[in-house]
Amino acid sequence: MKETKGGTRTDRFSKSPSADSGPLVLDIDDFKGDFSFDALFGNLVNELLPSYLEDDTDATDGPGASDAMANGHLRTPSDSGKLAQGLSSPLFPEVDALLSLFKNSCKQLTDLRKQIDGKLYDLKKEVAAQDSKHRKTLAELEKGVDGLFDSFARLDSRISSVGQTAAKIGDHLQSADAQRETASQTIDLIKYLMEFNSSPGDLMELSPLFSDDSRVAEAAAIAQKLRSFAEDDIGRQGITSSVVGNATASRGLEVAVANLQEYCNELENRLLARFDAASQKRELSTMAECAKILSQFNRGTSAMQHYVGLRPMFDLEVMNEDARLVLGDPGSQPSPSNVARGLSSLYKEITDTVRKEAATITAVFPSPNDVMSILVQRVLEDRVPKLLDKLLVKPSLLNPPPMEEGGLILYLRMLAVAYEKTQDLAKDLSGVGCGDLDVEGLTESLFLPHKDIYIEYEQASLRQLYKSKMEELRAESQQSSESTGTIGRSKGASISSSQQQISVTVVTEFVRWNEEAISRATLFSSQPATLAANVRAVFTCLLDQVSLYITEGLERARDSLTEAASLRERFVLGTSVSRRVAAAAASAAEAAAAAGESSFRSFMVAVQRCGSSVAIVQQYFANSISRLLLPVDGAHAASCEEMASAMSSAEGAAYKGLQQCIETVMAEVERLLSAEQKATDYRSPDDGIAPDHRPTNACTRVVAYLSRVLESAFTALEGLNKQAFLTELGNRLHKVLLNHWQKFTFNPSGGLRLKRDITEYGEFVRSFNAPTVDEKFELLGIMANVFIVAPESLSTLFEGTPSIRKDAQRFIQLRDDYKSAKLAAKLSSLWPSSS
Repeated sequence: MKETKGGTRTDRFSKSPSADSGPLVLDIDDFKGDFSFDALFGNLVNELLPSYLEDDTDATDGPGASDAMANGHLRTPSDSGKLAQGLSSPLFPEVDALLSLFKNSCKQLTDLRKQIDGKLYDLKKEVAAQDSKHRKTLAELEKGVDGLFDSFARLDSRISSVGQTAAKIGDHLQSADAQRETASQTIDLIKYLMEFNSSPGDLMELSPLFSDDSRVAEAAAIAQKLRSFAEDDIGRQGITSSVVGNATASRGLEVAVANLQEYCNELENRLLARFDAASQKRELSTMAECAKILSQFNRGTSAMQHYVGLRPMFDLEVMNEDARLVLGDPGSQPSPSNVARGLSSLYKEITDTVRKEAATITAVFPSPNDVMSILVQRVLEDRVPKLLDKLLVKPSLLNPPPMEEGGLILYLRMLAVAYEKTQDLAKDLSGVGCGDLDVEGLTESLFLPHKDIYIEYEQASLRQLYKSKMEELRAESQQSSESTGTIGRSKGASISSSQQQISVTVVTEFVRWNEEAISRATLFSSQPATLAANVRAVFTCLLDQVSLYITEGLERARDSLTEAASLRERFVLGTSVSRRVAAAAASAAEAAAAAGESSFRSFMVAVQRCGSSVAIVQQYFANSISRLLLPVDGAHAASCEEMASAMSSAEGAAYKGLQQCIETVMAEVERLLSAEQKATDYRSPDDGIAPDHRPTNACTRVVAYLSRVLESAFTALEGLNKQAFLTELGNRLHKVLLNHWQKFTFNPSGGLRLKRDITEYGEFVRSFNAPTVDEKFELLGIMANVFIVAPESLSTLFEGTPSIRKDAQRFIQLRDDYKSAKLAAKLSSLWPSSS
């Protein structure tokens, strides 16, 4: 079936003349392309169903169309007539024709399938034959390709062999060409060598090459080759002559060597002159060309040194200006701060100049690092040392400059400033570039003459500073004494003036000197062991200074105590003197007592300041010295031992002085007791008056004196020193009171007053915080009861404290009824062991 132009498909099968009953013929083409069973079926049945379809269409479109199909069936207008007619005729008359058509179509489809199966079978056979033929062809092609690959391999091997042969031929040709070139150059060199070896000093007959300014580079290279060859030949001849004797030695190339040396010198001078002219005009290209040629002469060393030597920064006027900038005007005293500023400015100028020269050197010389090395070396070996020689004039240790001219400390400060600033210069120059030059080592070598004996100058400077300070303090003390006048000691003046006292400010100044010295030692000492040794030496100076200063201060304070003691002894009188003499002696004793009290206070102030000074040194050691000594084994421990040893002399002076203080206090206590204690204080008359329960006047005076004088001791002393001093003082007071009371007799009311005095003393010494002293005064209070109780009660009084019976017996003997009550006999019977 085919489509017409109107879009309908035409029948593609043929029929018989009778359209209604002719057989249907199906074509294979009907199944090609986009085959659709629905379309095939429709084409088969459309010719048999058109009349039915038209009748159906007319029935639906007629006058009774409004009576549409009810329940899916088409109804006619006339129910009875039409229904009867329908029952008499068949509903689908084309069914027979369709069945016949379908049977015919099935048969034809079966035939068509058989035809196609036959064609498929024929095609399979044809394909199998073609495939067999194709496989055979491929096998033949594979054999051909394998042969072709073998041919290509043989061809590649041949090409490789030919290439290697060609390369060998090329090498031989290149070698031959090089040999030819070498031979040609050798011929020329021999010709030139013969020219130089013709006659001594004759350079006029040389080839034009050696006089042509445009071929200077070539001439220089050839001259260097000839010179090297001639010198080697002379060396070989010398060895040969020494072996076979001078008789067989032939004429050598000595003339050539001499002429070549002369020519090279002349050529080098010409190039240097051209280099200088170009340098003045700043023609860098010409300078670079000359430098490149000159590099063939001693690797260009002469050109490098010539260039560096002509730099303006090394002119004598410039170096003199350096000294003026740093040191100031001639005759003026330079200060370290001004020198530091001057060096910073000068070294910055040098660094900037070297940096500018580095740009020119890089553009001109083929080996700029070598030139920079020479330039920086010249700076550190010429310009800087000349300045340092004027700046660092090493003073004499035997006759050091006086402090008015700066002393040794000025030299050390200048040395530290110069060293530090020069180190900074070296770092800056290394940053600019200096080739392989050891800038750090070169800089260190500038200061080796100073660093080798630096520590000796440091120690001498510290000693000079100490000596100057002591002279200053003595001068101030003398001036103060002269301005205020000498105060009469008979009026109770202080024997030691305030200017002679130990000053913490002075010790702080010692430490400040030492800190400055330690900072220099750290600057100059790079190795830990060297640093530790220098630090120990410097710190030992501080220990010696502080030890000597505080020891002398304590000794001066002790001298005042000794003088006060001599004053006391001077006015000790016998018993048989006149009343007038006794009054004068009492007045003088009061003055001596005032001097002793003042000396006591002065010594306590000295002890307090001594302790503060030692604490400052210990704190300084812990904060600044320890960390520098710890890296070296044994250094820290040794320094601690030195510190303890240095302070031992001061400790000895302080101990002796404290003993003298106790003696001074006890002497005044004895004087007060002797002057103020009356016999009636402890032996009141039995006149019926109520007993006096107040402390005696002597007790009051003694306690008042002790409270007043020991106030400075409580402030000055601390820790174990304070405890030991107060304990010793309490024991001595206990002993003095016992001896003092042995001079009196006591009645019961006097015993009560004694007990009141003992209580007063006990309350005072309780402030000492000394348990042993408190215990002794408590026992004194117990023993005082022997004056209060009746004689018959004495036997039971010390039952709980048998340890004090011996002292109690001495007290009992002081009772006013000791003899009348016959207490000696009673005590012998009660305490036979104590008789």
